[in-house]
Amino acid sequence: MQGDARWGFGHTVASVSAPWADSVTPVPPPASTVPHTSNLLYAGVVTGTWSGLISLAIYGVGRLLGVPFEVARPGTEGLQVVPWFLMLLVPLLAALVGALLAAIMLGRRHARRIVFWGGTAVAVLSCVSPLLQPADVLWSTRIWLLIPHVVTWFLVVPQLARIVGDSELGMYAQSDSSG
Repeated sequence: MQGDARWGFGHTVASVSAPWADSVTPVPPPASTVPHTSNLLYAGVVTGTWSGLISLAIYGVGRLLGVPFEVARPGTEGLQVVPWFLMLLVPLLAALVGALLAAIMLGRRHARRIVFWGGTAVAVLSCVSPLLQPADVLWSTRIWLLIPHVVTWFLVVPQLARIVGDSELGMYAQSDSSG
């Protein structure tokens, strides 16, 4: 069945190497707009801060509902309550470390996919700690501690992947220095 060009049916999606090529005005963004490590760090601070604030709010709601947030920490005896400031700082630190690791992929092929799936794998691995707590730790605590992991993944990983993806080869115009 032949597509109708008036309505945009039957057209293929633009190539990943030059998404601006099929634009109405096929002018790529200038090379000066290619993201750098500073852009990733800024995104890490912003997304990590929001993730930390939301995680802190989740912690507060959980405490109001009676979740004890008592976990076993390596090298200590008994259970200890998770301090509130860790709920704020850990997502921020995770986002900053993620931004620095994502910076390794700047300008490389398939960077967006690698950062997205790599960040997803790290987020899944981070969920092991709450799940593998000893039997003394209540399941309500384990589940409530998983929620900030999901929030941090949701806010941080796709944003870093998008920024790194904007640096992939062919996403911008090469500058002509002979002028």
